[in-house]
Amino acid sequence: MVMGSAQARSLPAGTSKSAKPSAGSAGTSIELFTGGGGLAWAMHEAGFRHLLVNEIEHRACETLRCNVAVDADTARPVWAPEASWPLLEGDVRRLDFSPYASQVDVVAGGVPCQPWSLGGVHRGYDDQRNLWPELFRCVRQTRPRAVIAENVKGLLRPSFKPYYDYILRELAAPFEERVDNEDWRDHDQRLQKALRLSGEPTERYDVKYLLVNAADYGVPQVRWRVFVVAFRSDLGLADWQFPQQTHSAAELERAQRDGSYWAEHNLRPRTALKHGGNGKAGSGLERWRTVRDAIKDLPAPLGDRVEHPDWIHHYGWPGARVYPGHTPNDLDRPAKTVKAGVHGVPGGETVLRLDDGSIRYMTVREVARVMTFPDHWRLAGPRGEQMRQLGNAVPVLLARVMAGAVAAALAGAQISSREHLAS
Repeated sequence: MVMGSAQARSLPAGTSKSAKPSAGSAGTSIELFTGGGGLAWAMHEAGFRHLLVNEIEHRACETLRCNVAVDADTARPVWAPEASWPLLEGDVRRLDFSPYASQVDVVAGGVPCQPWSLGGVHRGYDDQRNLWPELFRCVRQTRPRAVIAENVKGLLRPSFKPYYDYILRELAAPFEERVDNEDWRDHDQRLQKALRLSGEPTERYDVKYLLVNAADYGVPQVRWRVFVVAFRSDLGLADWQFPQQTHSAAELERAQRDGSYWAEHNLRPRTALKHGGNGKAGSGLERWRTVRDAIKDLPAPLGDRVEHPDWIHHYGWPGARVYPGHTPNDLDRPAKTVKAGVHGVPGGETVLRLDDGSIRYMTVREVARVMTFPDHWRLAGPRGEQMRQLGNAVPVLLARVMAGAVAAALAGAQISSREHLAS
């Protein structure tokens, strides 16, 4: 069953109301297209233990090794082995997932966005970087209880929407495989026919998707993404709903109008900004988080290319400028979408306007803050490569909301199953 849904619930950036789950307490996972680790770290924080993480880009793999990953083909450390991630560096198309059959609770991944991105060449299903088929292959070989996938808003463009509907149907019935030389449209017709019939519940998935703005979940950045969540049909989770929105632009406008926002930052009252977005003031939602919220405790960078002794990746960078189509971030708004550096400006739109009106590039640490990565997270490579990894990542807080909701649903389904057997 394929449905659209629009509800959400999360904690504000940088806060926690309970202890973090221990690794493995929520189940096991395989992480595909891991990149710099945003979704993978969120899954880890939600209590999932990675049986395997895969990534093809060498620099991103270096980042994973800098933090928590160990090569899967080497001996794993004897200390806290459940906390380390077994990493296989290489092309996902060459991996065999069958050894993990019936061992995986969740397959997760931010499927590469270049075929669908508004900044790309829009080849879509004809692009060799379209790796949705590899996600489906992993599902067939492992039969996970759930799937979490993330991608760019561009998948919902009218020109791609028919193919996106096909993607959702293929996830709903992944064992109805596409045969060699079969056009996707013909395969889609077969899928629609199969889904009208009752199938084996362990070979069908209840699929839902949600277009979200990360700012609506406490991420200090306006970033639109599509999440797909699927549960195996035998779990009885067809009625599951995405977690509800917790933050709103209207509440930020209200806080700036009544002065509470400025007082929170020890600033004289200023003119309230218009922010757009979803949510009404007084609805019980929290306010959107801003760049100032995200970086308020960071010291100013010491200078260009001078690393701060107390903060990793916190150094200035020369050459910031403003021109049409490349305007700076404002401190008192969420950051603009962090990009991957393929839009004509190295590092994407990461210029910041300061209180005195001057501009400078945001430091890598500041960009990592608006992507809600933890401060201990190290990024491999030169600055441009670090920015590219951040621009391609899933904001950790947003992913943590989704991963936590899936973990809770799986736990509830397991309890229901035990109760059914007991009766």
